[in-house]
Amino acid sequence: MSSNDIPASPSAEPAPEPVDSPFRPERTDRDEAPQYVLPLVVHIEKAAPPARTDALRTAARAVLVMLSDERSVGEGEWARVMRDWQDARIRKVVRRARGAEWRKASALPGITVTGEEAEVRVFPPVPLDGWPKELAKLQVSGTDLDDPEPPAAPDPAHPVLWLNPELGMSAGKEMAQVGHGAQLAWWELTETERKAWREAGFPLSVATAEPGRWAELTVSGLPVVRDAGFTEIAPGSCTVVADHPALRRRR
Repeated sequence: MSSNDIPASPSAEPAPEPVDSPFRPERTDRDEAPQYVLPLVVHIEKAAPPARTDALRTAARAVLVMLSDERSVGEGEWARVMRDWQDARIRKVVRRARGAEWRKASALPGITVTGEEAEVRVFPPVPLDGWPKELAKLQVSGTDLDDPEPPAAPDPAHPVLWLNPELGMSAGKEMAQVGHGAQLAWWELTETERKAWREAGFPLSVATAEPGRWAELTVSGLPVVRDAGFTEIAPGSCTVVADHPALRRRR
C-alpha cells in the first residue's frame, strides 16, 4: 500500500534529517556502501497469533537488544557486520514463521525476544542478496495481525514510538518501522541513558498518534523515521516518531 508524504504543520517545517541519516529518501553516500539487512522473524501460529501491538513492541525491543548485545559491539563476533550494516542504509525485513520453520530459524545464530505473547527472533545483518536459506524461504506476507482488545494507553514515563495515523501499513512493515524508531532513539542517547534503558529491560510503548498530536511530534525535534520507499509507502513518508523521555527533556 502506498501513501503520499505527510504534509508539514502549517506553523512550522519538519526538522531536517541529519546529512548522513540512513533514512533520507534521496540517494546518499550510504547507497555506495555494501548493503545489508537486519532480519527479524515473528512467530505466528495460525491458532494463536500474537496481538499486533505486542508484536510491534517486541520487534522494537529486539532491535535494541541486538544493538546492545556484547556480540554486536567492540570486538564481538557480530560487531563487524553490525558496523557494515550501520554504515549503509538501515534496512530491516520482517518475515513470519510457524511450526518447523520457526524451529529451524531459532537454530540459527540470533536472539529471541519475547513480549506478552509475541516472539521475535532477530539475526545479525546479512547481505541484501545473501540470506540464509532457512530465512530466505520465509514469507514476508501474512504478518497481518490485530489487537483483540484496545491496547493500553502509552506510559509517558517510558519511551513511546508513535505511528503515523495516516498511513495504512501491514503489521510487518510497522514492525520494521518501530525498529527504526527505536534505533534512532538509541543513537541519540548518552551511554548513561542507554545503560539505564537496557538495565530496565527496554520498556517502551507503541501507539498510533492522533492527527493533531502527530503534527506536533513531527516538528518537535524528536527522532523521525522517513521511509526510503522500498515497500508499501511513498519515499520520504514520515512513519514513526521516537519519543524517549531523555530526548524529550532536551527539546
